[in-house]
Amino acid sequence: MKRIIIICEGETEQEFCDKILYPYFLEKQIDVSFRNIRGINKWSFFKNLIENTLKNDSSVFLTTLIDFYGIEKKHHFPFWNDSLSVEDKNSRMDFLEKEMKNDIDNQLNFRFIPYIQLHEFEGLLFNNIDVFCNVFSEEDLVGKDELISIFQDFQNPEMINDSVENAPSKRLKRIIQDYNKLVYGNILAESIGLQNIRSKCPRFNKWIEKIEKI
Repeated sequence: MKRIIIICEGETEQEFCDKILYPYFLEKQIDVSFRNIRGINKWSFFKNLIENTLKNDSSVFLTTLIDFYGIEKKHHFPFWNDSLSVEDKNSRMDFLEKEMKNDIDNQLNFRFIPYIQLHEFEGLLFNNIDVFCNVFSEEDLVGKDELISIFQDFQNPEMINDSVENAPSKRLKRIIQDYNKLVYGNILAESIGLQNIRSKCPRFNKWIEKIEKI
């Protein structure tokens, strides 16, 4: 059985990997384990973690599940300043991921699959408005008008984020009363299902396909 470690940014991502990704990949003879780093760190931290992990285990693959939303100039990701000139956000993610891979030791980087979620993990949850209505009561959906507007404005959930105030996680806090990121995020993810998430989120789907091919 092949093995891959997912470096997760936080508890919500780890729960998603545990409840959704682990059983899916297990059926494909890929054993998934997780490393929760509890927030974005400098690239030097990631590089050391990636290279040391791959050096210490010559059979394991490694990938990342981190949000673009949280990465800043101070984190010194490779060629960060150059990436800002790439206007298309999907192309910018591709550029950053390529440079992340290139910055890892050439003897090791063939087992590294860099992945940055555009814009936030929570964006994946805006998949089907009926799921929200089935999971939450009318009283809990205090921002239903905003929810309807989001589904009208964005065909691709990965593109939801047109200002600091409108990051997917902040929208969810406005839409769902007493929104609990860890609990409700994974209730929504399980209710949606991995295949439905993949069908609407092309960058996320490509990441899953890369893992399937290790």
